[in-house]
Amino acid sequence: MNEASVGFQCPECVSEGRRTTRQATGRFGGGTVAKTEYVTFALIAINVAVFLLDAVLSKGTSLGGFGIGGGGGFSPAQLYGAVLGVSAESGGTLYTGIADGAYYRLITADFVHFGLLHIALNMWALYVLGRYLERTLGHLRFAALYLVAGIGGNVAVYMFSEPLQLSAGASTSIFGLFVAVFFINRKLGRETTSIVVLLVINVMATFWVKSISIAGHIGGLVTGALLALGLAYAPRKQRALVQWGTFAVVLIVLAVLTVMRTQTLLDSSLY
Repeated sequence: MNEASVGFQCPECVSEGRRTTRQATGRFGGGTVAKTEYVTFALIAINVAVFLLDAVLSKGTSLGGFGIGGGGGFSPAQLYGAVLGVSAESGGTLYTGIADGAYYRLITADFVHFGLLHIALNMWALYVLGRYLERTLGHLRFAALYLVAGIGGNVAVYMFSEPLQLSAGASTSIFGLFVAVFFINRKLGRETTSIVVLLVINVMATFWVKSISIAGHIGGLVTGALLALGLAYAPRKQRALVQWGTFAVVLIVLAVLTVMRTQTLLDSSLY
């Protein structure tokens, strides 16, 4: 018997009650309130682990920014994981570009960084924004938002940046999280001024700082906005259908844009 607040309950009765009782859901369809932000901490851990491993394997090459290495060139993670439009040779090694089939770069680029300052700023933003959104949306919806917003930003880089230019960083996803907080708070009737100010400052910095990828940040912002609208304003009776349908449509559009860009590059003078 299990001790209860009043009397005792048999284990079989408790088990049967859990099966027959409808579980409560959050405001946007996720679990009630995520007590532990597993996804946020897992994403931070993956980013930090990739950065540290890259530092160990870099062997004197620079990680960029306040990087650990002292030499020039790019680190292994940057060469193998960043967005690269077309295949390029460096140090006698050929690195496959997205147009030649390395589509995985649209995902891996989200976990590669150019220096300590780069990853520190992104992980701090992920810690603050991610924990709030994960508690509000639930684990699965937050994870999907983060990953798809990142893919959207990297697809924008693939489309609008120089094909031989390396680009990477979690900021594509972070910009998606920024705008998601705005729409979620607006839907909940909460204060939005502070997030708008932060978003405006970051957008302005995107255009001021030469080393920042404009396409990546704006692409993540637009993708995150579309996803956040679907998450926040889906009708209650068809919430799951509209929310996951929004993700599906956005992914299909991103896939079509990627194919179009690939064909454009294959038809260009680069081949």
